Amino acid sequence: MKSQLVNPNAKFGTLPVFFTALSTIFGAILFLRFGWAVGQVGFIGVIGIIALGHLVTIPTAMAVAEIATNQRVQGGGAYYIISRSFGLNIGAAIGLALYFSQAISVAFYIIAFGEAFDPVIHWLSGWLNIPVFDKRFITIPAMAILTVIMLTRGANIGMKALYWVVAILLVSLACFLMGKSNIAPSEVDLHSTIENNESFFYVFAIIFPAFTGLAAGLGLSGDLKHPEKSIPRGTIWATVAGLVVYVFIAYKLTISASAEDLVADQLIMQRIAIWGPIILIGLAAASLSSALGSIMIAPRTLQAIGADDIFPSQKLNGWFARGRNHDNEPVNASIISVIIAFGFILVGDVNFVAEIISMFFMITYGAICLISLLEHFAADPAYRPTFRSRWYISFVGAVASFWLMFKMNTPYAVLAIILMIIFYFIITHGKEERRGFNKLFRGVVFQISRELQVFAQRADREDWDISWRPFAICISEDTFKRRSPFDIMRWISYRYGFGTYIHFVKGKLNTETDAKSKESLQRLLSLAKGNRSRVYLDTIISPSYTSAIAQVAQLQGISGRGNNLIIFEFSRTEPKTLDDILQNYGMLDSAGFDICILNTGYKGFGYKSEIHIWIKPDDYRNANLMILLAYIIIGHPDWKRSMIKIVSLTHPDELETKKNQLITLIKQGRIPISPKNVEMIPFKYEQDKNEVISNYSSDADLTLIGFNKDVIKEGSDAFTGYPDLGNILFVCANRMKQIS
Repeated sequence: MKSQLVNPNAKFGTLPVFFTALSTIFGAILFLRFGWAVGQVGFIGVIGIIALGHLVTIPTAMAVAEIATNQRVQGGGAYYIISRSFGLNIGAAIGLALYFSQAISVAFYIIAFGEAFDPVIHWLSGWLNIPVFDKRFITIPAMAILTVIMLTRGANIGMKALYWVVAILLVSLACFLMGKSNIAPSEVDLHSTIENNESFFYVFAIIFPAFTGLAAGLGLSGDLKHPEKSIPRGTIWATVAGLVVYVFIAYKLTISASAEDLVADQLIMQRIAIWGPIILIGLAAASLSSALGSIMIAPRTLQAIGADDIFPSQKLNGWFARGRNHDNEPVNASIISVIIAFGFILVGDVNFVAEIISMFFMITYGAICLISLLEHFAADPAYRPTFRSRWYISFVGAVASFWLMFKMNTPYAVLAIILMIIFYFIITHGKEERRGFNKLFRGVVFQISRELQVFAQRADREDWDISWRPFAICISEDTFKRRSPFDIMRWISYRYGFGTYIHFVKGKLNTETDAKSKESLQRLLSLAKGNRSRVYLDTIISPSYTSAIAQVAQLQGISGRGNNLIIFEFSRTEPKTLDDILQNYGMLDSAGFDICILNTGYKGFGYKSEIHIWIKPDDYRNANLMILLAYIIIGHPDWKRSMIKIVSLTHPDELETKKNQLITLIKQGRIPISPKNVEMIPFKYEQDKNEVISNYSSDADLTLIGFNKDVIKEGSDAFTGYPDLGNILFVCANRMKQIS
């Protein structure tokens, strides 16, 4: 936010915030519609409305206090708080909705001001013997006078009037509470309502603007000397005071008049007060004060939005942001605000305008509570408010706000959300780089991930052995030469497993290798972006391949537990990497790793339609792991039309027995392999295994072959005798897996 949004002569303290909020809370709704509400839903119903309203406003007040004590709150009030927490794009979408509700509020309070003249209008009509004239003859001139005052004198005149208004309000409420009614019902019924009464949530929508006072105090943020102190204190004090007074007034109305009288006469309070005219004076004062508060706040919100360059046109932004030289009074934004207010004054329907205001304020309050909730879970070190709410309080406020929106008026709620979405896309167009929500959301995800990792790490390890899944890690320095190992990792990680892909940068850690590592990581991320990869990507700098493997073997997996499978890769045309891999077999085997070595050939993965699993007499320990890996791989959409074929090299005397064992294993494990795809090949030890496999699987797209520590002694020759096969995945299980 630009510094120009702060009034250089800012001197207001906590009392202006408190009085601005209080004058809105004890406003037109209290005088005009509170008695009507008691008649429609009864005393108990109104208590429910008050409770529901404060279920939204109290969490919002606490969230506002929390966020306001975390940062320097400048001009723009609630908009500033939202945009600096959610980001400018989302904040501005909510801010525009807030601005319209504030500007429309001006019209609402001026219409209510006209209602105060109802007795005078009827008296004049009888005295002059003329028809009752339209109240707009009063409201439009009143709005014009208010406009001239604000455009010429600004917020200072509003503040001076505010103290007198609050005094009148308190006197009028005291006169009402002390009054004795001549129309009191003979028997008090706290559940009494009129026949064919309005629904609870319709009445709630009409009454809710009475609970929106805390937003009025926020709008003065740019004119406060110490907003981080004044906003929390003023809003919380006003909210609590409003709650207490509303309960007393609801009870006073219930015991002072019948439900029918309360609904029939919207100015019923003057018939109960010690001196009736004070209620009309209080209504006029409350309406004018609320209108003053709204007409001071709305332009400041629009000014702040313009100062953030939210609108597509720079000239428009500059025009909205411009203020008077000596006090930064938002004259241009005030002109737009009064035009909107005049438009709704011409409508003249209090209930219609009240519903519109309720909807937009509800969105704003829900957003503020949601921000506070996310900040609690994000655990951002930069978020250090001196006042702390509780996450569950903010959660209740957020849920209540959005739930009540749809209960009040579903079409209006949908329309309000659609408007905000439209605002968001217009604002975001060409300005995608201005993000704040992403940072907040990443913090929340990080915290959830951390908790899940701790939980997973403490889980019973035996459960992982019974229901095996791959927690795989792959290390390669040829990442950008061959894609095959990365493809294997993304297939394994797609649905059933967790994968970490490490690009190896050879050398000592210094400025040059660090820069190379970061550049490689960016290339990796770009590589992964195009194929919806779910692999965690990273780089490692180490002086040798062996030391890199030792480091990688000790890395904690992204799942919250140690990795159990390590994948290497070598090219059929460059088998020298294989020597480094085999030298480290003993270290990895002792660490409990299952080891896979991918041998990439010129055929690659072909059409991804057929996977062959070879089970040899000397490595049955690997069979279950190979079957599980093949099953996991075909779970990826790339292999959706593929099939798995199991081929077993078996002594001629054991063909039928071994086949039945494999088919039983497949059925019990619910592995999608047809019995006809299980083939037993008679094999004697003097035969060349490599030749048999090469001849049979020359058309396979991926071939899985087991190996064990005895094969390691043979060196690279055991892995390079398959020149005509496609890609081969050599698999060595640290111990036999269960297929359950």
